[in-house]
Amino acid sequence: MSVMMVYITAGDVEEAREIGGELVMRHLAACVNIFEKMESMYWWEGRLERSDEAVLIAKTTPELVSKLTETVKNLHSYDCPAIIALEAEHGNEQFFEWIRSRTQ
Repeated sequence: MSVMMVYITAGDVEEAREIGGELVMRHLAACVNIFEKMESMYWWEGRLERSDEAVLIAKTTPELVSKLTETVKNLHSYDCPAIIALEAEHGNEQFFEWIRSRTQ
């Protein structure tokens, strides 16, 4: 059995909390972790940008990644939000089962 760890950046911690809360309330993620401050450097519209962002890591099932992604895109303030799903195949199976029991 595997679960998905979905890495998402947000403009600030308030946006991260809003998105994370919606994902958990809608049972698209069993839980989210929010890291309040991260500095990002990236190219955007031909310029090198720097900004402070927040990071969410959402735990979900493979079956819900598409729906979770669409939900984040609809809630997010960015035109092109970072949403990256990574599969976790090994770990605490009891935790994996808890993730499955809390998502729909």
